[in-house]
Amino acid sequence: FLAGNFWGRTMSAISSSTDPSSYDGFGPFMPGFEVIPYNDLPALERALQDPNVAAFMVEPIQGEAGVVVPDKGYLTGVRDLCTKHNVLFIADEIQTGLARTGKMLAIDHENVRPDLILLGKALSGGLYPVSAVLCDDEVMLTIKPGEHGSTYGGNPLACRVAIAALEVIEEEDLAKNAEIMGNILRNELMKTPSDIVTSVRGKGLLNAIVIRETKDYDAWKVCLRLRDNGLLAKPTHGDIIRLAPPLVIKEDEIRECIEIIHKTILSF
Repeated sequence: FLAGNFWGRTMSAISSSTDPSSYDGFGPFMPGFEVIPYNDLPALERALQDPNVAAFMVEPIQGEAGVVVPDKGYLTGVRDLCTKHNVLFIADEIQTGLARTGKMLAIDHENVRPDLILLGKALSGGLYPVSAVLCDDEVMLTIKPGEHGSTYGGNPLACRVAIAALEVIEEEDLAKNAEIMGNILRNELMKTPSDIVTSVRGKGLLNAIVIRETKDYDAWKVCLRLRDNGLLAKPTHGDIIRLAPPLVIKEDEIRECIEIIHKTILSF
């Protein structure tokens, strides 16, 4: 696993967490997890020297950590190292997948193929709880029918909702819309005074701005004022504001968002 990861808030998920807000007050944690730095191929290569490593799981872009985008070529390097050491490569696309980053999957930016892909959230268009694990028969059929399951697994209503959501994503070409609208958003936000906004990062419609913290304001205070001005955004880790507009957003709406952000930032 990687520092800054977020897989959810169940006991297994938080056992690899490096975020105290996720694991404080819980335990004992599951053993057998090793955490290494994100976006660090040499660290991964060192970790994979252990012959007992079964799998490596990565978010193509770390969402909860503050929309941390790895260097170009990182995911390709991950694929190569996992293949070399016969380790399963798991891509958690629950936040990044299904058009959010301007591609159907964030791994598509580097044309890599993991052994397992995790999907959720947008898989139902936000309407119904549904998630999925995608993999080839070589992996999937290591679990024989009847050996593993869940009470509501394969829920027919959830599956039908997911199919409808996927149809909308494809028919309305929401990946392309996310790419275009995201480029407009980042290009305009980069014009914000650098004494307040120190960096803008992201892909598609998964973005973040980093605020220079002072005694007068931080990301939380900026988000409260954004709310008062008509825009909801999420602060994280004190100085980061996450911006994830709807995939269906139009240019006039994205420019309205930009205007609110500029107005709010300049009011401090």
